[in-house]
Amino acid sequence: MYSHRARMKAVRLYIRYSRASAATIRELGYPSRGMLRAWYREFAESGQLHRDHRGKAKYSDEQKRLAVRHYFGHGRCISKTAAGLGYPCCSTLRTWIDEQRPGVRKVCMRRGSAVTFSHEQKRRAVIDLCAREGSARTVAQDVGVSRPSLYAWKNELLGEEVPVVKKKRSHPPSEDRDELISEVESLRKRVHRLQLEHDILMKANELLKKEEGIDLRDLTNRERTLLIDALRTTYGLSELLEQLQMPRSSYFYHRARLRSPAKHEQVRSAIADLFDANNRCYGYRRIRVALQRIGLTVSEKIIRRIMAEEGLTVARTRRRAYSSYRGEISAPVDNVVERDFHADAPNTKWLTDITEFQLPAGKAYLSPMIDCFDGMVVSWTIGTSPDAELVNAMLDTAIAGLPEGEHPVVHTDRGSHYRWPGWISRMDQARLTRSMSKKGCTPDNAACEGFFGRLKNEMYYNRTWDGASMQEFIGVVDRYIRWYNQKRIKLSLGGLSPAEYRQSLWVAA
Repeated sequence: MYSHRARMKAVRLYIRYSRASAATIRELGYPSRGMLRAWYREFAESGQLHRDHRGKAKYSDEQKRLAVRHYFGHGRCISKTAAGLGYPCCSTLRTWIDEQRPGVRKVCMRRGSAVTFSHEQKRRAVIDLCAREGSARTVAQDVGVSRPSLYAWKNELLGEEVPVVKKKRSHPPSEDRDELISEVESLRKRVHRLQLEHDILMKANELLKKEEGIDLRDLTNRERTLLIDALRTTYGLSELLEQLQMPRSSYFYHRARLRSPAKHEQVRSAIADLFDANNRCYGYRRIRVALQRIGLTVSEKIIRRIMAEEGLTVARTRRRAYSSYRGEISAPVDNVVERDFHADAPNTKWLTDITEFQLPAGKAYLSPMIDCFDGMVVSWTIGTSPDAELVNAMLDTAIAGLPEGEHPVVHTDRGSHYRWPGWISRMDQARLTRSMSKKGCTPDNAACEGFFGRLKNEMYYNRTWDGASMQEFIGVVDRYIRWYNQKRIKLSLGGLSPAEYRQSLWVAA
């Protein structure tokens, strides 16, 4: 089900995350917890994972051979063999017989029932018919069909114009011998062509994972090249090219491409490094901008394909948001922002809210102040309690950094922190305009909620926090916000970070 490379990748990530199965599965998207632990046990015992991912056989080869011998030695009855040995079921026994003695099992026709024969069974019956020494009725009885049905299969596979070799006399006249030899040779060519078609279809199913009835004309030239390479030890190149309707030049072109070294090996390595260096949170758009910064220009389609092949996916998890609403404790204010989060200059519109982090060490709370101009986090505080001190300290830091004469609008939700006297007095003293969302209306503060979503997806959800202390977690959040302001690429800012964008504006001015 999973390749050896995918299983080894999962085990290494499981060890790196201190055997945290939830974090490993969340990042990779596979497998189940039980399967991951089984892979780890196997790796811990042998130091490697087996490459053949087939489970242990329920019956041994000796049991299978015994069942088949019992079938042929006791009247060729499926049900009696299964009842006499006590194993297996009838369908499994039929499969064993067809594997060990293909085309020999007798199929019984009952009145009022219809038995469906596979293409392989029909093909073998026609071969027996054409190469028989006895009568056609004997061949039909061995197969388990009527003589007209056997000839109908012959017409279906070989065509009505191809005659069946019949034994007329023990010593045919010399004038008929050449005609008889040519007919036999024609039949041999037909049988060989049927075998070639069958092998191509089986190899397409095995190698390319195509359906058994696939139309060969729907295959790409690359897929046809893979089939030809897989069958060249059995068939000649010319007949394979003719059967697959592929020009010789196209085959050698795709064969050379398949054997050439990886075309995007440098880009693949750079993408993996950039993805890891940026908290494993960059999608293909930001990866493309980051590649352009280091002088590599690649199309978005190639980046998406490489990221999918390498399993570089951004973790996405949704949890219930923290709510600070405690009821109407003071008169609400108007919604001045009205969901217009655009600002033409810094320090015109500010947004704030509180978000919660659940950790093994406890709960942590973040209170940031975000500028609508470029998304920069003006100030922030992190604590273990969502109290008034958390938001008031954040507001004091933001006000202290305001240039003289600037009085932005500060938009919040209707949380109790923003309706207590301490907050209101600080807003009035700094002559800041208050704005509030409607009750329970998250879209009214969507820009701030969007920042929380990006922060948690890029920093919080994609790792395990087992063993991390509260102070260590606070340090990680603080470093992330500083990276967010100084280095994180924003496509809306032309591929610059908020700090780089502001610097470019001041330089241009």
